[in-house]
Order: sequence, then C-alpha cells, then structure tokens
Amino acid sequence: MKYQSTRSTEYQVSSAQAVLDGLAPDGGLYSLSSLKKIDFDYAAVLKQNTKAMAATILSALLPDYPAEEMTALVNAGYANKFETEDLVPTVAVGDDTVLELFRGPTSAFKDVALSMLPQLMTAARGKCGFTDEILILTATSGDTGKAAMEGFCDVPGTKIIVFFPDDGVSAVQKAQMVTQQGKNVCACAIKGNFDVAQTGVKNIFAAVSEQKLLEGKGVSLSSANSINIGRLAPQVVYYFKAYADLVNNGTVQLGDKVDFVVPTGNFGDILAGYFAKELGLPVGTLVCASNANNVLTDFLRTGRYDRKRPFYKTTSPSMDILVSSNLERLLFMLSGDEKLVASLMSQLSKEGSYEVPTALFQKLQESFWSGCCDDAATKAAIGKVWREHHYLCDTHTAVAWEVAQQYKAANPHHNPVVILSTASPYKFPVAVLEGIGEMPTGDEYNTMEQLHAVTGVPIPKNLAGLKEREVLHHDVIEPEDMLSFVLTKAAQKNW
Repeated sequence: MKYQSTRSTEYQVSSAQAVLDGLAPDGGLYSLSSLKKIDFDYAAVLKQNTKAMAATILSALLPDYPAEEMTALVNAGYANKFETEDLVPTVAVGDDTVLELFRGPTSAFKDVALSMLPQLMTAARGKCGFTDEILILTATSGDTGKAAMEGFCDVPGTKIIVFFPDDGVSAVQKAQMVTQQGKNVCACAIKGNFDVAQTGVKNIFAAVSEQKLLEGKGVSLSSANSINIGRLAPQVVYYFKAYADLVNNGTVQLGDKVDFVVPTGNFGDILAGYFAKELGLPVGTLVCASNANNVLTDFLRTGRYDRKRPFYKTTSPSMDILVSSNLERLLFMLSGDEKLVASLMSQLSKEGSYEVPTALFQKLQESFWSGCCDDAATKAAIGKVWREHHYLCDTHTAVAWEVAQQYKAANPHHNPVVILSTASPYKFPVAVLEGIGEMPTGDEYNTMEQLHAVTGVPIPKNLAGLKEREVLHHDVIEPEDMLSFVLTKAAQKNW
C-alpha cells in the first residue's frame, strides 16, 4: 500500500517514508486515494480500550508498522501523559455529547497526535535506513506549536522549529511555547498571521527540495503539522472512542449513525472523521464549524474556495486560518484525480480562489454540513452552556456548540450529536470569563485564577504557574527571513 502525492503519481512512497517526509516534493500531501480497500473490522475495534484501538487503527493506516510494534509505540507515546487512561473522555452535556480532547500534557487536542508522531517518526528512521537528523518545521495557529515542542522535546535524532504569528495567539498559548525547555526545540514569532507562517513553511520545503539547500549536510526536513500523515492518522482514533462510548452507554445501537461537529481551521481534525467513516465507522454528517474566518463554511456551501477576504483576529485564534491545507487531501480522496487537485491548488496559489466541478461538490455535500459564528455568538454560547448545563467550554468548543445548534435546527431528523472540545477553557481565560458574565481583571494569568475562583473548574497542572516560567525563546522575524533562519539553525550543532 503506497501513499502518493495529492498532486502527482510521480511521488509514491511507503507509509513510513510518508511519515518521515511530511510533505511530498511537489508540494502535495501524501495520501491514499481511498481507505475502503483496507481490510478493517470497525465493530471489533469498538470493543478495545483506547490504546488498543489506537494500535489497531494506526497499523491499518500505516502498514509498515506491524501490530506488535505499534502497540509498543502507542504505549510509549501515551504512558502517563493524559489525565485519564482512556485519553479522551466523553461527557453528556444537555442533549449532546462532548468529546474532551484537551486532557493531555498541553491541554489541547493536538496532544493525541503529537504524543504519537515522535514515536512514529523515530521508528520510521530505522525502517527507511535514514541517518540524517530530522529538522521538524511547523507553523502553528496556537496549539500545534506547544504540543509539537512537548512531543519532540529531547527526542534523539530530531530538532524542531515552530513558527507562530507574533500577535495571533493567546498570551497563554504564547507563554507555553516560549517557555518550552529542551535542547532541540525552538519557537520563533512571525510578523504576520498564521497563513503567512504556513505559506512560509511550505515555501521553505519547496526551496530546500528544488535547490538542494541541505544536501550532504546531514539534515532533512519534515513536518509536525497535519499535512504529515503521521500527525493526522492518530486523530482518527478518537472518533472510534467517542462512538464506542455512545454504544456502551446506550445512546446508540451498533450500526446507528452519529453526527460529529468539529471546530476546524486547517481541516485536519474533521478530515480525521472522514477517515473514520472510510474505515467503516457509522459516521453520519461531519459538521464543519468555523469562526468569523468562514472560508470553509462558504466553500462547503458553494463549492467555491476564496481566500481573498478580510482576515479576522478572533477569540478562537487556532481557527484564524484562510488557507486550509488538509482540504487538499479530501479533494483528492473524493475525486481520485491528482491532476485536478494540482490544478486547483495552482489556482489557489496564483489567483486566490478555485471552484470544484459539480460532481465533486455533490460528493462534498453528501458527507459535510457547515456553519459559522462570530465572537459575539461564541461568547453567548459559552455563557449559555455554563448557565444551562454548568459546563465550561473554551472559545473553539463554543463555536462548535453554536454551530451544532444551527445544524440541529436546520436538520430536525439529525443523528445523535458529538461535539469535539478541542482546548481547555484556561487557554483563553479572558474570553471565557467574559462569556460567563464576569469582568476580567489583570492579565491572562490573573484571569485564570479569577476563572477558577468563579467556576471551581480546576486549572490544568501544565498551565498553573506559567507566568513564573523563564522565557527561553525570543526570536521575532519577518516572513521573508524564515528560510535564512531555518538554514542558520540547521547548520548549528547545538541550540
């Protein structure tokens, strides 16, 4: 089973090589054209515990890793890192179910995948006879950066550089990154938004590949963003876990469909749900929830993707994205046409927009629904959920909650709904406190304490005391300096 570039049949690699490379040389994403050819018994997987589910699902998606080896990698990746043994608990909130993905070491959903990627990548080095040091380049809209730095911290044979928008993440998110310890980690702020940072990283990959800038230097690039299949694949697991919980508590019978509402900007989290559906899980509708940067909502409603629009800095900054990289994988899987995908991505790069053919748009609408809400509606949702259900949610989860209500109103015969909760409310304490009707005082760190005093919800251990930690990463650069920054860091033996 080979992974190929979404833009060309020229680049076809093993699953282990896809994990190592991250991005294909032509700028495409490594993908399978379909997962339905995989021999997979979804019902049997639902009887397993979460870690066993992970091993089974990951071995199916990444067949270079035998089941026994994957079990060991999963245990190494998750041991003693999460608040609960099942990693991602579900909670009944009103008529819906909330899937809590923030119980890991950095209080964000990225922990599920980024606890595993270093394990997968390290094992892939041996499988592929790879001796170069791996330099991970990652752009983050807030949560990926810290989770990636935490996951790769002091992992032998790797270094990681995280680029983040200097004025586009919360104070808590920024503090998590710039105080990260480790001899192989680096966080660097970019003067621009996430799309600028993400485009810069892609351009670095292209320049290094085309100009062979690192050839013979003992360093090779890879990615920890969800453009890397090794980052995306572990996220499939929590859809199975959520469904199993609903079966076990009697909410659904085995085989009944479940709808999932996913707050997403880069489209990786919701694409993992489509992967689960392709593997046989009875997924009904995948609801894409956007904030004011509603490029995905418009696309899923019209078939036209247009990034030429105002960029809004919102209270849900991890979704402040106008170029959603993982959408490319979905278009490839639905169309099976890498030439079409290459053409669409070229149009997006050169013209800022594209429109998919009618047949492809119809396929999109068979699986996806979309909605959006602005900051005012987000805060209103936080308050409503707290008052009516005494459940405290962060801004991204609130976007999903509000869009879930829109979806249910528009589709009265919907299936049971699972809402993906992607971050701790303490990562965005000012907006959350305002949402429940309180007036924040002091900085974000003081606001965390205030939020705890008002609600009684515990502050995650990894966030407590964040203000007192030493800032270790101070770099702030212009986007055009990203390549030279990377090449300079790559040449340094010790950071």
